[in-house]
Amino acid sequence: MYVVTGATGHTGSAVAKHLLRKGEKVRMIGRGAERLRALAAEGGEPSDADLTDAAALSKAFRGAKAVYLMLPPNLAGHDGRAFHKRVADAIAAAVERAGVTYAVHLSSIGADKPDKTGTVEGSHALEQQLNRIDGLNLLHLRAGYFMENTLAQIASIHTTGKAMGPFRPDLELPMIATRDVGEAAADALLSLSFDKQQTRELQGQRDISMSEVAQIIGRAIGTLDLPYLQATDETVRAALLKLGISANMAALLLEMSAAWNTGHIRAFEPRSAENTTPTSYETFVAEEFLPRFQARSVA
Repeated sequence: MYVVTGATGHTGSAVAKHLLRKGEKVRMIGRGAERLRALAAEGGEPSDADLTDAAALSKAFRGAKAVYLMLPPNLAGHDGRAFHKRVADAIAAAVERAGVTYAVHLSSIGADKPDKTGTVEGSHALEQQLNRIDGLNLLHLRAGYFMENTLAQIASIHTTGKAMGPFRPDLELPMIATRDVGEAAADALLSLSFDKQQTRELQGQRDISMSEVAQIIGRAIGTLDLPYLQATDETVRAALLKLGISANMAALLLEMSAAWNTGHIRAFEPRSAENTTPTSYETFVAEEFLPRFQARSVA
């Protein structure tokens, strides 16, 4: 039996579904009873254990062949660092108490740095906590920038006619689809071909700049000259607050994007078959971005 945290999120649901398709038993920890019920209909065992509750997590982890671990987003929270510390403390305590012997942890490129990386600091902290657990065979998957983050461009394009964001237009990001992250994690859980503490980057299909992102989106929506504008921190902060993101989390997201812009966050591994994943940004736009863009247009 496998245990998957964040099972109702992008990567966790992909992990759970991949394992279920392989005929494995899966205990799924996630938020939202309705989304958990939908996964349960596919054969999984739902659990609503709170990720800040070490006792509940320990009970959920007990007897697992391996677990998938991740820090959940808390975009409306007013102290992101403190929240991630509570979750990291609880997860690490539960893994140790339950005697878990194999774990795959969704981390992030940039988690090698202890600070000045915004939201990525939580991944660094959880890596360090898990590394200290005796007898735990552990794989940190340091994923690149999620393609799903560019779905925020839908509102920007409809409102301003431009793609906008905090990144330099020429900055090439290792951009990855979350479904590829989920498949890589599930494959690692099935094979258990790692021991002690190992780290592996997931860099997506290729590095891609925001200027190229705008070009690809533009071709898909029929606006061939769609521009990309690097927005000021003030403009990005206002947009994030309008989306319901707290001021604290907006500050952490801006710190994270600044770290990418300066190279403080960057990939270290040379590209290889092991860290390159199949979904291109063109495929993501066709299958995920465009249907949502068109639905917004109709609305």
